[in-house]
Amino acid sequence: MSVGTSSTPGGRDVRQPPAAAPPGDPADATASPPDTGPDDFQDDLHDDLPDGLVVADEHGRVVRFNAAAERITATRAADALGQPLEKALPLEDLEGRRWWPLTDPYGGLAIRVRQPERNLLLPGGREVLVTARYVRARPTGPVRRVVVCLRDTEGRRRTERSHAELIATVAHELRSPLTSVKGFTATLLAKWERFTDDQKRLMLETVDADADRVTRLIAELLDISRIDSGRLEVRRQPVDMGAAVGRHIQAYVAAGQPADRFLLRIEQPLPALWADPDKIDQVLSNLIENAVRHGEGTVTIDITPAASPREGEDTGTSVTVSDEGAGIPEESMNRVFTRFWRGSKRGGTGLGLYIVKGIVEAHGGVITVGRAPGGGAEFRFTLPVAAPAYLT
Repeated sequence: MSVGTSSTPGGRDVRQPPAAAPPGDPADATASPPDTGPDDFQDDLHDDLPDGLVVADEHGRVVRFNAAAERITATRAADALGQPLEKALPLEDLEGRRWWPLTDPYGGLAIRVRQPERNLLLPGGREVLVTARYVRARPTGPVRRVVVCLRDTEGRRRTERSHAELIATVAHELRSPLTSVKGFTATLLAKWERFTDDQKRLMLETVDADADRVTRLIAELLDISRIDSGRLEVRRQPVDMGAAVGRHIQAYVAAGQPADRFLLRIEQPLPALWADPDKIDQVLSNLIENAVRHGEGTVTIDITPAASPREGEDTGTSVTVSDEGAGIPEESMNRVFTRFWRGSKRGGTGLGLYIVKGIVEAHGGVITVGRAPGGGAEFRFTLPVAAPAYLT
């Protein structure tokens, strides 16, 4: 890329336009129109970059300043182009030292080719991640261009906060059952003969329940890891959604819930559904458990044919789980499917609905939350008909 050092007001490049051929010159007939099509394309391409890009020429003057750099630095490209790099992009390290005199890209060691990523400060104290590349025509030769990449730290900070919250939540959720397991097993080992059979059974049942709780938490963490990395596998098989919901209702009735608390409505005919049975069970378990634990009144599950969320397919299957409780506040609905969201203080990790959304989307489906006709929460997910695993 050949660059000069002059600039035009409001421009993004500082190249001089090509000189016109003299009248009558044979080259005039074949010369390209005096536009900068390729350059315009490059400008558009640089403006499409998600990171800020600043390029300085061999004289240290800025010749490129893309749209992301404008956004991150709050400086107009027209004000930066043609300016010395140190003036157009004044950076300081975290100790308040000016970065360009400190690194001296044009007069420093001739063997340097880059600056590794580091946190620096813009005027006003805004923190950015900065990397720089020194372009030389030959090894140890003079610097022809300095290419600087700017990245906003807010996204990384959000990720770091999310990881810290995840670690804190996991530590808290693990500590409680493990403390119980350790306490009961130590007590049984030390004083086995002193307890009756009923007391021993109660302690062992508690240990078993807490072990299941730890197992579920570890499974949730593995699911989150797969969802975040895009590695959640879906093994599609025929799924009878009505039968799957019926099994969950029977399990709750067997555990002591009144049978009349559940209402299952199925609109026939339903399209044949190919999905991962285990993961669909996980979605249903979470949604029905939320309705039972946090809702009130009748838990209604509607299974209906619906328009497919996948382009090119006509039909899909929709499942709606609703209750008659207080519902979810309007201001919280946009956070329901985020990590650690809890609708009440009744326990839980706050990871279940995040995982539910990941599973539904891995099937190519969509899930929404709203207010049920009875006033409670209403979760509705729709899955495409899809195809068996051996055809995908």
